[in-house]
Amino acid sequence: MRTFEKLSINTATIKKASLAEALDLSVAAGLKHIGLWRDKVAEVGLETAVEMVKASGLQVSSLCRGGFLTAAEPAGQAAALEDNKAAILEAKVLGAGAIIMVVGGLPDFSVAPGAVDGGAGEGAAAPAVPSGGKDIVLARRRVADRLAELVPFALEHGVRLVLEALHPMYAADRAVLSTLGQALDLAAPHPVEAVGVVVDTFHVWWDPALQEQIARAGAEGRIASYQVCDFNLPIAADALLSRGFMGDGVIDFASIGRWVAGAGYDGVVEVEIFNDDIWNLPYADVIDTVKARYAELVAPHLR
Repeated sequence: MRTFEKLSINTATIKKASLAEALDLSVAAGLKHIGLWRDKVAEVGLETAVEMVKASGLQVSSLCRGGFLTAAEPAGQAAALEDNKAAILEAKVLGAGAIIMVVGGLPDFSVAPGAVDGGAGEGAAAPAVPSGGKDIVLARRRVADRLAELVPFALEHGVRLVLEALHPMYAADRAVLSTLGQALDLAAPHPVEAVGVVVDTFHVWWDPALQEQIARAGAEGRIASYQVCDFNLPIAADALLSRGFMGDGVIDFASIGRWVAGAGYDGVVEVEIFNDDIWNLPYADVIDTVKARYAELVAPHLR
């Protein structure tokens, strides 16, 4: 069982399961952690979700997601701050020390902040009226401004804002941060206990500076989470759904795992997969496959 002590199944991996099912399956699989998306919490209500998590004995490895900080107009900026403060409070009472921050894309093309990734009709491009143009440099500046406004609140409540760099194909609609280096630069002005970064293999495997930036992240004390899944080819019609079980795609988990471990990270490893075919499998089978692939391809390189 020690192999799986730090393994966490993110609820996105078994997206169609209820919160109760996800908790029960994780416990039955001998896991000690679970990663939560806010939609699963909202389905039952925050108070009930907190009770369910406590009863399960599982530790929440992260809460996903906060972010979407690129709005150009004051009303959108205020709404983003309000939503992120709510997410910070949710993370606090759920016992999650980290909230994953998907910072948002270009203002005119970003998905709705509350949308859930994947699935028909979800994550649809939102505003129909232009609200900030296509200036990606300015969009990144707004992310920095909103982050600075959120940091004191996060510090007050003991929740770490964890910046996620997304693959460049999502720069327009989900994240104007495309590299780990950009995420670290954005985090740099803030205390390490307030702002960290996540190394998500799906999003960063391609980066020619990845080894250097993982080492930098470790030296700066910024690695707050390590998320794994594979990058499948061919890319799905909906690019969000191109994630796969470790071993099904192109990612070299051995090298990245060694880099992450070498940088000093020894925390939870979260598996987060968006894939229609996987979502349609029996949930227990998905978890069994995740455990087998994790034991074979991921865990040996984290020691």
